[in-house]
Amino acid sequence: MSTNVKVLGWLYIVLGILGVLTGLGTLAILLGTGVLVNDRQAMAILFIIGIVVAVIMVLVSAPGIIAGAGLIKFKPWARVMALVLGLLNLPGFPLGTVLGIYTFVSLLNSDAEAAFAKS
Repeated sequence: MSTNVKVLGWLYIVLGILGVLTGLGTLAILLGTGVLVNDRQAMAILFIIGIVVAVIMVLVSAPGIIAGAGLIKFKPWARVMALVLGLLNLPGFPLGTVLGIYTFVSLLNSDAEAAFAKS
C-alpha cells in the first residue's frame, strides 16, 4: 500500500506542476498576442487577463503539490488534504474522476491508515 500512496503523491505533484505550467503558458500566449496585435489597450487587457489566469492556476495547483509532497513523506495532514482534494477532483471528468477514485481507494485503506499512523 505504501507504493500506492507514493504514486498518488507523485501524481498530485506532477498534475500540480502541469497546472502551474498551464497558467504560465496562458500568460505567455496572451502577452505574445498582445505584442503581435501592437495595440497598447489590447496589450494591457491581455496582460491583466493573463496575470489573473496565471495566479488562479497557481492557487488551484499549489494544494495538490503540497499534498503530494506530504503523501510521499506519509504526513497525516497530507492524507486528510489529499482526501479533500480527491473529493474536489471527482467532477473533473475524466482525469479528475480517476484521480479522486484512486485517492479514495489508496488512502481509505486500513493499511494506508496504519502507515500514516506511524508517522
